[in-house]
Amino acid sequence: MASRAGRRPGRPDTREAILTAARHVFVDKGYDSASVRAIATHAGVDPALVHHYFGTKDRLFLACVSVPFDPAQVMPQILDAPREEIGSVLVRVVLTLWDSPAGAGAAALLGSSLSNEWIAKLLREFVTTQILRQVIGHLGLDEQEAPHRAALAATQIIGLAVIRYVLKLEPVASAPAERLVAAAGPVVQRYLTGDLPGAWPERAKLLPPDGHRPRHPRGPA
Repeated sequence: MASRAGRRPGRPDTREAILTAARHVFVDKGYDSASVRAIATHAGVDPALVHHYFGTKDRLFLACVSVPFDPAQVMPQILDAPREEIGSVLVRVVLTLWDSPAGAGAAALLGSSLSNEWIAKLLREFVTTQILRQVIGHLGLDEQEAPHRAALAATQIIGLAVIRYVLKLEPVASAPAERLVAAAGPVVQRYLTGDLPGAWPERAKLLPPDGHRPRHPRGPA
């Protein structure tokens, strides 16, 4: 019986074909909008093969990004930290993982992201959807401020990683992790939960100088 057109059988190169297709779909649609079916269609395989090789969309995304850890395994220790220490714990977890033997591959990916836009977008999607979104949700931040705070925190975390693992700028490159946690942790904490005057001037324009919204006058009784 002839096989169905447009579908690859399970061959050794099928896994790589799925990975290639997934990278394109994740970059094009973003993590949230990308579906297993769309990735399978792009790869020319049955969706069941995607689940066979990778299990879930989350695991497929992690395979595309090639980070040295599964966020599901490390997020609990970040989210269980006291609210006022979550910035330092986040920096400590990231440095610990990237300093591990498995971190070399992630450092290579980070270096590639500086000159390759699709890798940069994958990395942004990973940091945003797999780490910072969970932190922001856990902290219950203002919905309008949350994306800005997450982006600011990302600049500190990714910037520190670039300096330490890609550019290898001293003394950051060889500094003990705890020294960097002490320096960068409070900055990340401020970006997440601290006062950021002037960060959202467009919102300030909506309020009078005293910061309170005017009350609408009551109509005649």
